[in-house]
Amino acid sequence: MTLDEIVTILDGQFITMQNHRQREIRTGCGCDLMSDVLAFIKADSLLLTGLTNPQVIRTAEMADIEAICFVRGKKPAEKVIALAVEKNISLLATDLPLFEACGRLYRSGLVGCSELTG
Repeated sequence: MTLDEIVTILDGQFITMQNHRQREIRTGCGCDLMSDVLAFIKADSLLLTGLTNPQVIRTAEMADIEAICFVRGKKPAEKVIALAVEKNISLLATDLPLFEACGRLYRSGLVGCSELTG
């Protein structure tokens, strides 16, 4: 699923990296606990979270996460956005709560990290 498709499904918007609209995302993970993200997420994933601090970007970098979608209408500070751009991580936002955003993506065919095979 592409980032452009994800933004449409979530009635969301791009915060950064609009030129990555066709970037392919293989799996999704909804989480606010970064230690769980490191333990369970797969590379080339979308992280959905309500956290907007720099640690989210650092965690994404370590876990090879392609994109982060901030839920509940949250927007990161400019220094967080700048760090994401530096690390080539796409940032999205949606007004949806975490549960509903994950549900919409799953219903549309984006699998969870535990379902990824090969």
